[in-house]
Amino acid sequence: MKVISNATVFCPVLGLIENAKILFDDKKIHAVGKTISVPKHAEKIDATGKYVLPGFIDAHTHHGLFDGSIGWAGEDGNEKTAPCTPEVRGIDAFNPFESSLKDLLIGGVTCINVGPGSGNVIAGEDLVIKPVGTVVDEMIVLCPSGLKVALGENPKRVHGKQNRMPATRMGVAALLRKTFTNGHNYIKEWNSYETKYAEAKKKKKAPPIPPKHDLGMETIAKVLRKEIPVHAHAHRADDISTIIRIADEFKIKLTIIHCTEGHKIADYIASKGVAAVVGPTMYRVSKPETQERSFKTAVVLYRSGVKVALQTDSITPMNYFPLLPMYTIKNGLTHEEALRCVTVNPAEILGIGNRVGSLQPGKDADIVIWSGHPFDFYSKVEKVFINGKEAYSA
Repeated sequence: MKVISNATVFCPVLGLIENAKILFDDKKIHAVGKTISVPKHAEKIDATGKYVLPGFIDAHTHHGLFDGSIGWAGEDGNEKTAPCTPEVRGIDAFNPFESSLKDLLIGGVTCINVGPGSGNVIAGEDLVIKPVGTVVDEMIVLCPSGLKVALGENPKRVHGKQNRMPATRMGVAALLRKTFTNGHNYIKEWNSYETKYAEAKKKKKAPPIPPKHDLGMETIAKVLRKEIPVHAHAHRADDISTIIRIADEFKIKLTIIHCTEGHKIADYIASKGVAAVVGPTMYRVSKPETQERSFKTAVVLYRSGVKVALQTDSITPMNYFPLLPMYTIKNGLTHEEALRCVTVNPAEILGIGNRVGSLQPGKDADIVIWSGHPFDFYSKVEKVFINGKEAYSA
């Protein structure tokens, strides 16, 4: 058992608590407050003059799937040989030893959503991990966490150049509809088989021949059954509208990734109850659809009632992650609102809010001790605990 004492706790749920204690073990948080009971044998950590926060969460990265330091040999996040590859899984390409992962803890990030890139209309399954461990299976918080799809310039550039569909935004939408329709037919086929099998068993007749299993359609079926959401790469306002339209048609759960022009249709996005994982914003304008990237987008979306999270896309180095909420503060969010965008909001968007995102008792002990206020430029991460175990010390 460990106790952090004399801390200023800054939590998106509990608020700001001065001179507080946090009691935790090697897994979970047990108590937070000024007057909690502390066992005599507890290891004591003095945090006088320091701030204690939940670990930050990045809801959209490609860490572990692209290692730029070794060129093509490390490019494992885009299976560009076909436009729709729902059967591929990010877990099968994740490298726990990829060099950029070491930056996460320096930036106070203790949880990331990882997935394939946006070269395909349907790219494959995402997963959520914590950046401690040597085997991905032991790092998982949630797998799969969603199905990555992409609209706009990326898929039409990658596949249009190869003279195959999609070469237009119409083609992207058509392939999404075609794949989801095939998924509905796949579910119906299996439902029909199961009904016939039950009837045959009841009447003691020979069972029917089962349909063939299809790995890609199994993933699509998870989406159509609302077991996992779609994580949709979309920058332009019209692409955002298109994926919302398709999600409504097929009644699927949706999160917008990037949402670069979301400020143009913020009220519409809010009316649909769709969350937005905004970014990367600390990055040059790399293509026409990202020309309007700005930290004001997250502010406008937040003020319109959209649940907003901030993300790096693995383009902004993770040791600079604290700059993201700082820039949204400069553009109009309060400190508390900005904190939500990197803690409880991404946790809830990813479906892991029961485990991470705040310092509440019962949550995972993912705790970060800062030298000062986390949104002060000169503050730095001094200690990081993940699952109650010290993972980093400055």
